[in-house]
Amino acid sequence: MTDTVKVPASLVVQSALRSLSLAEEALALLQREVRDGELGGTLSQAVGLIRQRPGRLIVTGVGKSGHIARKLAATFSSTGTPAYHLHPTEANHGDLGMVDRDDVILALSWSGETSELAQTVTYAKRFGVPLISITAALESTLAKASNVALVLPKVREACPNNLAPTTSTLLQLAVGDALAVALIEDRGFSADDFKIFHPGGKLGSQLLTVADVMHRGETVPLVGIGRTMEAAIATMTAHGFGVVGVTDADGVLVGAVTDGDLRRHMSTDLLTRKVEEVMSRAPVTISPGAIAGEALKILETRRIGALFVVENDRPVGLIRTLDLLRAGIA
Repeated sequence: MTDTVKVPASLVVQSALRSLSLAEEALALLQREVRDGELGGTLSQAVGLIRQRPGRLIVTGVGKSGHIARKLAATFSSTGTPAYHLHPTEANHGDLGMVDRDDVILALSWSGETSELAQTVTYAKRFGVPLISITAALESTLAKASNVALVLPKVREACPNNLAPTTSTLLQLAVGDALAVALIEDRGFSADDFKIFHPGGKLGSQLLTVADVMHRGETVPLVGIGRTMEAAIATMTAHGFGVVGVTDADGVLVGAVTDGDLRRHMSTDLLTRKVEEVMSRAPVTISPGAIAGEALKILETRRIGALFVVENDRPVGLIRTLDLLRAGIA
């Protein structure tokens, strides 16, 4: 068994705090550049350029910038901006053929002098493909060739030798994400739109709506006002949800009878009493378009087992904690 080398915790903590402090300072500087410098204006130009082009956003970079480019391409794609990652080396060996005149290229290079990007830049200029760059060098070859240059503040790397890309890649990622979010807000990309691109996994389940999970139609336990408790209990038992909704002559939900209501009103004449004498009035409800996670929060906060789903005050469904847990929402 290999012995574990133990590093004093205090040294690790000090190192981590130095790195985080540099990151915090860099992000604060980036914020100032967006708020008070040129970066806010160029971000706006970049959003406008991407929005006006009917094609895709081609994101490219080399080394650590390439890893950030790949992540940003995924973020853009999943938030309504069609995008893909283009590896510069593969671009130089045929993949430039995938770039269309209607596309926009987003190129990442901290120095702005990355030689592997030269052919991509040349291709963009030759065929009139708009080029946006993310770089820290305003006077670099890449920035000068760009239609829009998002120039980042020059910062010290967290690496003690000021060499390994750390703080610099953080800023590339931050400004790229800011661009993606600005595009989301500009096009009004909604939670429903987001759900379309994230149908699977935990995120997909969190974006389900109440309508996706609720019981509907004849499975919803309902009785009309004026009916006896005998009819209400029979309906409650047949559906097995531990609750029955009460509607008026117009079909509006006016109350609900729960197991708790039965216990509170237990008497020898319970079965012959009218439901309106026993029901809880103005029950807690939710709309079918609400995010299912909101339903779970209401159920947990109110400590109730089921919610009636209403549209125009009329019941269209019922949803329970168990339904939400089965759907992976927790």
